[in-house]
Amino acid sequence: MSSSPSSSTVAARKAIADQLVEIRKDAGIKGGELSAICGWHPAKTSRIQSGKSAPSEGDIRAWCTACSADDRIPDLIAASRAAESMYQEWRRRNSSGLRLAQERVIGDYERTRLFRIYVSNVLPGFFQTAEYATALMRSITDFQGTPDDVAAAVPARLARAQLMYTGAHRFAVLIEEWVLRTRIGSAQDMAAQLGHLLTLMSLPSVSVGVIPLGRPRVIWPLEAFYLFDDRRVAVENLTAKVNVLQPREITDYLRAFMGLSGMAVYGAKARALIAAAIDSLE
Repeated sequence: MSSSPSSSTVAARKAIADQLVEIRKDAGIKGGELSAICGWHPAKTSRIQSGKSAPSEGDIRAWCTACSADDRIPDLIAASRAAESMYQEWRRRNSSGLRLAQERVIGDYERTRLFRIYVSNVLPGFFQTAEYATALMRSITDFQGTPDDVAAAVPARLARAQLMYTGAHRFAVLIEEWVLRTRIGSAQDMAAQLGHLLTLMSLPSVSVGVIPLGRPRVIWPLEAFYLFDDRRVAVENLTAKVNVLQPREITDYLRAFMGLSGMAVYGAKARALIAAAIDSLE
């Protein structure tokens, strides 16, 4: 399993490891004995107990059975799956194609009232046109080598845009200016995407700030992150999505969002930067 940069994930895995150690000690079994019963190398037991290696569901079952603690298996497997969900490798998440990955998240999106989004690479999915999303998802599929279901995945992604028009959802979005000038798809597609962004800015549920090039930085450029109310942060990097759940880490992202907000321009100034990006395509 890939290691995660999030301390939330590390803490969750360590909690599982501590419970397994407790189960072994309660059973009066030493580490070497447990390794022999389970039929694996003692080094594996050591790595699991220290939290350096995450146990598979099979490992958890074997461990608990060896310690006559079968009643602990369901809870430990559930905790392990929760820890796994904190760090989602894109290739693994998209192994069945992009459509299912898009459909899985809609429930959580529907439950969120306030989205605070910072993007430094591409425009957020809520704002994407079909052409922009197609070009972007095509490049993702090619890079990851996952099944090509882009034609079906694009409508699934665009469906979440309906949240801007229904319910009590609000969207506060911060965009680095270079995102506006980073062409995804053809020049025509990009111009249409930026025009669509201008239209969305008139919605009462949407607030868009643009951080201009050359603006003195209070907060350095970060990887894209999505704040779902005050309960979760999804951070997107090249290889994985990290779900941050630990309160102190969420607080750090809230502070970062506030700092980035102070560097952004809004209203007419933001529209002028978008219009300039459109003009640069001609």
